[in-house]
Amino acid sequence: MNIGGIVRDGLWENNVVFSQMLALCPTMAVTTTGTNALAMGLATTAVLVVSNVLVSMIRNVVSSQVRIPVFVVLIATLVTIVDMAMNAWAHELHKILGLFIALIVVNCAILGRAEAFASKNGVVASAFDGLATGLGFTLALTVIGLIRELLGSGTLFAQASLLLGPGFAFLEMRLPEYDGALLMILPPGGFAVLGLLLAAKRVFETRRETPRQAVPQVPASAPAA
Repeated sequence: MNIGGIVRDGLWENNVVFSQMLALCPTMAVTTTGTNALAMGLATTAVLVVSNVLVSMIRNVVSSQVRIPVFVVLIATLVTIVDMAMNAWAHELHKILGLFIALIVVNCAILGRAEAFASKNGVVASAFDGLATGLGFTLALTVIGLIRELLGSGTLFAQASLLLGPGFAFLEMRLPEYDGALLMILPPGGFAVLGLLLAAKRVFETRRETPRQAVPQVPASAPAA
């Protein structure tokens, strides 16, 4: 698969959340705000890229009998590094996300890409696969988080300065005279938003495929006299 196909597959065609329905635990838990969702997505993307690269580099060295334990140890080590880094440089945000950073280890998408792609392809392709898959996951979480935050709290990118620094405080917005609907930041609201986005994606793909399938048939030419 070429690089364009890898990127398109990770971002849209085989999106972790909207297509594979994986990593729903963090998807429902941390998408109460767009900032939390973006932070979780970026942390997962970092782990995906580095783990894919490392797995691709050792794919011809590790035997097939022990590859899964080795992959898990690599992923766990990377998640520990990311967890410690967030605790050091984004401590307030780390306290909000809490246990869900450590739970990146059990994210099926990371081990799945290591086993399905990185263990069978070169370093460059594996890096692009990890980046595209991670960005697709980040996009899904951020969209869900922004919708839930807007409807549930009446804000957008609340506390964005904790993640991106004081220079990005301009992203923090609040709707005037709107206190939000509590249901949207609770689990039922998360499932409702996810379901609506899945339906919208399915409708879009169906309408995009319909013109391609409706190819007019050319009538057979009349036999020569």
